[in-house]
Amino acid sequence: MNLTLRMYRNEEDYWRIRAFLRGVYLLNNRLEKSWQVYRFDYCRWHVFMNIVHYKLEEAVAIWETADGRVAGVVNPEGMGEIFIQAHPGYQTPELEEEMVEFAENNLAQPGPDGMRTLQIWAHEDDRIRRNILQGRGYKKSEWPEFQRRHPLSNIDYKPTIPPGYSVRSLGDKEELPARSMVSWRAFHPDAPDNDYEGWDWYSNVQRAPLYRRDLDIVAVAPEGELASFCTVWFDDVTRTGAFEPVGTAPTYQKMGLGKAVLAEGLNRLKHLGATLATVSSFTPPAHALYSSMGFNEYSLLEPWKVEL
Repeated sequence: MNLTLRMYRNEEDYWRIRAFLRGVYLLNNRLEKSWQVYRFDYCRWHVFMNIVHYKLEEAVAIWETADGRVAGVVNPEGMGEIFIQAHPGYQTPELEEEMVEFAENNLAQPGPDGMRTLQIWAHEDDRIRRNILQGRGYKKSEWPEFQRRHPLSNIDYKPTIPPGYSVRSLGDKEELPARSMVSWRAFHPDAPDNDYEGWDWYSNVQRAPLYRRDLDIVAVAPEGELASFCTVWFDDVTRTGAFEPVGTAPTYQKMGLGKAVLAEGLNRLKHLGATLATVSSFTPPAHALYSSMGFNEYSLLEPWKVEL
């Protein structure tokens, strides 16, 4: 089948891609061979707006059928870090070659030595993509993404937290600076606080269509400081909830607070009608935390790198 490549054009494309991702995710039996909708939302409203500052019109490519159906999408998430979203009904070696070639020509990261680098992610079961990447000189690198799943039938977590601590939803706008700071401390534990650049970025996160403040969960220390957090994204179409991000400030680690916010999120998802929860992990401590909370099923999304 002949497919046409074009660049992202407008807001209508945003919603068409979201519908496409939902359909592909369900066709793949909710295995993340393509992104869930929340990740595309998070990429647009957080990564592109707050971190790498890509414009969708310059970074997202769409392959369409003659009657206008989306067959595939290529998009970055970071500089030189590329994800290929392919409809299983249209995925062929020819299409994959074209998508990889587009990424190499347009989305590779230039280096100081004149070389360009590119990393493309491939699901461990995706033989077509893996074979093409190997044939083009890509090498599988370290740190695969463990795509963890937790079926939500018959769960009812009752976490134990230290006396004086509480777990609740994030407050109003006045609490955004505190929410931003606990995130900074969790993900930049060795950086000085004077490197902190403020909290305005979190307003962009809250603009994402799937964002819900009742699913933005925090653990609060006795003196009122935010200590731990998780943001949960619920897609009622696929009945799937995703945890991204999850973190605890260094001062409050090893107290069970990460488990507490995860448990609250899982219970809220079950109440909303979700039948599956997902989370990604990369490091041994994260693997251990999520396994302890029932995220024991997983598949691997593997990074493949090349110098061009």
